[in-house]
Amino acid sequence: MQGYFSDADCNIDNFAAHLDQVTASDAVPFASSIVHNIPIYDMEELRPTLHSERRRALLSEWAAVMLNGCGVIVLKSAYAHTDAIDEATDVYLKIIAEEKEQSGAVGDHFAAAGSNDRVWNALQKLCMADPALFARYFGNEAIQAASEAWLGPMYQMTAQVNLVYPGGAAQTAHRDYHLGFQTADVAGSFPAHVHDLSPVMTLQGAIAHCDMPVESGPTKLLPFSQSYRPGYMAYRLPEFQDHFEENHVQIPLEKGDAIFFNPALFHAAGSNTSKDINRFANLLQVGSAMGRSIEAVDRTAMCKALYPELRRANLSPHEKDAAIACCAEGYSFPTNLDSDPPIGGLVPQTHADLFREALDEGWDNDVFDAALDELDARRRA
Repeated sequence: MQGYFSDADCNIDNFAAHLDQVTASDAVPFASSIVHNIPIYDMEELRPTLHSERRRALLSEWAAVMLNGCGVIVLKSAYAHTDAIDEATDVYLKIIAEEKEQSGAVGDHFAAAGSNDRVWNALQKLCMADPALFARYFGNEAIQAASEAWLGPMYQMTAQVNLVYPGGAAQTAHRDYHLGFQTADVAGSFPAHVHDLSPVMTLQGAIAHCDMPVESGPTKLLPFSQSYRPGYMAYRLPEFQDHFEENHVQIPLEKGDAIFFNPALFHAAGSNTSKDINRFANLLQVGSAMGRSIEAVDRTAMCKALYPELRRANLSPHEKDAAIACCAEGYSFPTNLDSDPPIGGLVPQTHADLFREALDEGWDNDVFDAALDELDARRRA
């Protein structure tokens, strides 16, 4: 068993041979088509499956694709209706304008100032700006199903809007959070089995807020690269960067589509060579309940904002559950076991447990708020 990875373990010929795979149609029976080895799923057709005895078979297929298959799934019409997307776009554009007025144009870790705009912690900012819209936007069963397929329940949703203007340059190929964000030296200090663990701690996704033809620069993807074990060491090396640029694929998206992929997949945002398309995506980094999410989110404040809206929202129970999963803390730990001991089981109550109990029993808003504050007080050290 190999204990650690280094640059010496990265062989471009072995990498190329590893990528020489094909997605067979019988491996993805729920897919409506396969494009560039990437299975495409028609959620208009599959939405009823999310409530049937075939749900686990569908989720198992998605997990297999992301683990050992091409590493990517595309969900066409993840949103049955795009009204919530349009309204969220308007809210996010207002936030962008307000933040620019406060701090000016700034770059981010992959783009120069002026070529794009970001909204960090877009999850909480949408919830606090318009909780009723948050309920409709994140009360999305396709997003919930994809997240559960890779991470299981109790996941931690985070979101970051990326708006890329015409002329915005492409990113360089990379892997994502956790180990993908570390330097090569730091990544190499983690044992090899942790390199295998890192990808199952996070799910990478994106919601298309506009039509994204190839010229607008949808994400460049290298199918099957996520399962190349020394990839966290390899992706920075020039010969691997060159191979990515020569062999990547891009899938055009339409407004309301979503794409999800293993965060170890070699990928990069494409160049926006269009003349008039402001490429707008809400990037999702969904964290396992058993890991650390990338952003600090005030889920107590979000729950207090969302609860009154879910009480009166015209959403199905499944949609409400999906919205709660994106908002509330669904995992019991860490907590203070002196003041918050497990009662009647092995795990204490969570925000999500309390949220659902309050909805089921019709608690008043102030009763829920007080109970949430009490729960938080028990959990603090």
